[in-house]
Amino acid sequence: MDAVDRSRHIAGLGTPAQAWLDDPALAQVPAVGLDALVPEGRRAVVVAPHPDDEILSCGGLLHLLELHRRPFVVAAVTDGEGSHAGSAEWPVERLRATRPQETLGALDSLGIAAPQVVRLRVPDGGVTAAEEALARRLAGLLAPGDVVVTTWRYDGHPDHEATARACAAAARAAGAALLEVPVWGWHWSAPGDGAIPFAQARKLPLPPALVARKRAAMACFRSQLTEDASTGALPIVFPQALERLLNPYELYLHEPRPTEPATAF
Repeated sequence: MDAVDRSRHIAGLGTPAQAWLDDPALAQVPAVGLDALVPEGRRAVVVAPHPDDEILSCGGLLHLLELHRRPFVVAAVTDGEGSHAGSAEWPVERLRATRPQETLGALDSLGIAAPQVVRLRVPDGGVTAAEEALARRLAGLLAPGDVVVTTWRYDGHPDHEATARACAAAARAAGAALLEVPVWGWHWSAPGDGAIPFAQARKLPLPPALVARKRAAMACFRSQLTEDASTGALPIVFPQALERLLNPYELYLHEPRPTEPATAF
C-alpha cells in the first residue's frame, strides 16, 4: 500500500462520521461479500493489537464467518493493560484481567460462543519494540492460504501500525493473504485528502441488524467506554470515535501481490 505522506496525529474529536458518510469517493468503493474477502475453504486469522480492535475493525466479518461456519482464529497481540495511565480505577492488573474477558463477551454478542483466541501478551504500548518477534510468532500461527485481517499500517496508533507491519511480514513468509482495516485512520484523515487508498479498498455491507449486533458487542468494553472517575479522563473510545466505526459497512484494504494489479481483489 502506498505510503501516507502526512502527519498521523490522533487528537481532538477527529473527522465527523457524517463527513465520511457524505464522501463521494468512499461511496464509490465497490461492495463485496464474504467470499471475496475470505474465500470458502480458507481460514481467517484476525490479529487485534488491543482488545476491542477485533470488533471495531471487523466485527461484522467475524459474525458472518461464524454464521457460515467458516474457520477463524483471533490473535490478541496485547491484553490492553496500558489504556489508563495513572488510573486508580483501572490499574494495570485490573485491565489485564478485564479486557480479555470483555473480548469474550463481545464475541458472544456477535453469536460466537466458543471462539478460538490466542493471546500473545506483547506489552501494551510496546508492539513496535517487539515487531520482529511478533512477526515470527504470527508466521508460526499461519498456514498457506490463510487470510490475515488486522489494523491498517498507517492507522496513526503505534501499536496498530507495528501490528500491521508484523502481519505483512508474517503473511509473506507463510504464503497468506492480508487485509488491513482503518480504525483510527478515520479520525486523523479526512475526505478528499487521499490518505486512505480507496483504489485498494472494498466495502463489506452490514445490514442494520448486524450493525446493531456490532454496537452491542462494543458495549461489552466498559473499560473503554466510560469516563475514569479517578483521573477525570474521557472514555478511551469516545462517542464520536465509536460512531465512525458503526457504519453500514466495513472497509478492507488489500495489499496486491507483485503479479496483481493494484486494484485486484
